[in-house]
Amino acid sequence: MEILENIDLGDYSTMRLGGRAAYLTHVADREQLKEAIAWAKHHRLPVLMIGQGSNIIWKDSGFHGLVICNRILHYQEEPIGDKPDKAILIKIGSGENWDEVVKRTVSRGMSGIEALSLIPGTAGATPVQNVGAYGQEIRDTLVNVEAYDNRTGEFIVIEGEDCGFGYRTSRFKLVDRGRFYITMITLQLRCGDPVPPFYPALQNYLADHGIVNFTPHIIRDAVIAIRQAKLPDPVLVPNCGSFFANPVIEESKYTGLQAAHPSLPNWPVGDGKVKIPAAWLIEEAGLKDFHDPEMGVATWANQPLVLINQGAKTSQQLLNFKNRIVSAIHLRYNILLEQEPELLP
Repeated sequence: MEILENIDLGDYSTMRLGGRAAYLTHVADREQLKEAIAWAKHHRLPVLMIGQGSNIIWKDSGFHGLVICNRILHYQEEPIGDKPDKAILIKIGSGENWDEVVKRTVSRGMSGIEALSLIPGTAGATPVQNVGAYGQEIRDTLVNVEAYDNRTGEFIVIEGEDCGFGYRTSRFKLVDRGRFYITMITLQLRCGDPVPPFYPALQNYLADHGIVNFTPHIIRDAVIAIRQAKLPDPVLVPNCGSFFANPVIEESKYTGLQAAHPSLPNWPVGDGKVKIPAAWLIEEAGLKDFHDPEMGVATWANQPLVLINQGAKTSQQLLNFKNRIVSAIHLRYNILLEQEPELLP
């Protein structure tokens, strides 16, 4: 195991900002992970494990501990039953590139995660935020998670129903933040075609292009086309994808907002609550394609949920820009936008 010192954390975030890490290492299997954690404990250092840095923002103060970069690779299929539409268990190493996993399952004719195409990051990061897009969420197919429990020093299996999933959240992000280091996830997918109706934006794309036959590959291609038209490539434009979660508010509050803004969209989520699109709020407030040359940050022209780094030198500049957006939306709609990318440490 190689321990690197004094590492620029901007190289480990797709926003390309942040301070420096005292130490950093890469792990390729469970034993290397245990070794890295033992090394940090011996030196009395805190530990953070990351994937590809696509959903994190590093503080300018850096991290005075050990950053572990997850490179644990594994892929295994276990068929269940012998029917044409049989279920298949997929065991995936947490360091696998997520979109490559989706691509591989789609190429095998499996349904269940095809709408999660082109989401950057690693497989192990998907349960943390209950990653979702175009009507699918990881909790829909997640069977269990294997993780190292930093409290007990043992590897354990956590069943999907025990992950505390919510909208863009889980126990790994909230009550157990920092406790578990995910090493593998198991999904249950289905051999066969996706079944409509689909998420409205996806359904509209299919209708506009005259697509009436739905295979996992066709849905994946449609999702990729939609995402590429709206979202910047983080390799070319520094960003962390959607910066804000869609607010979930009480129906009574939505009714009041709709009276003032008749075109405000919504999706009922049960329990007397509705979800509204943060992108709509930002655009209606005149903040789409909004640039702040002083901060070096802007909202993306095709999707105002995305904040892009156009020359910012510090994470604080990004956060100051974010706060301007949050304040403007709160003042206009009395809704407080919540940040999606995790601020570390």
